[in-house]
Amino acid sequence: MSQPRFGQSTGSSNTLRDSVSGGRRGGIDPAAIAKAEAALANLSGNFAQWLNDEITKLDGARATIQAEGSTLENLESLYLRAHDLKGLGTTYGFPLVSRIAGLLCRLIEDKTQRMAAPLALVDAHILSIKAAVRDGIKSEEHPVGKIVVQELEGQIKALGA
Repeated sequence: MSQPRFGQSTGSSNTLRDSVSGGRRGGIDPAAIAKAEAALANLSGNFAQWLNDEITKLDGARATIQAEGSTLENLESLYLRAHDLKGLGTTYGFPLVSRIAGLLCRLIEDKTQRMAAPLALVDAHILSIKAAVRDGIKSEEHPVGKIVVQELEGQIKALGA
């Protein structure tokens, strides 16, 4: 199921205008909002590339850990890349990527316990993000997305993170 873009109706409010004004027209200039929506629509063609660029950075941080080992600095870099994806996935049309990246952040956010994070579980998060984008699985509403999130979340809970 594809996610609607700004300005497309889904039966529920999701335009920039409605997001900013809560569905009412207040002191915000409608022309300025329309201009912002048009700018976002123009940028949306770049979202796939930008998302893939962020995934490449996450992959690179993991490759550094593979090559140099799990140092605090390398794990911090991995955390920052995951945190970026957590914030950007939804913006780029993939709320599932934000959700999985958020789970990865949860797994490695505590600096005192980062070194103990199982790298196989870190890899499972990264592979899940890559698979979601590759296969166009955008949200947890997709049956595969739901199962992936439940499994990753269950494994994190089992670790006490």
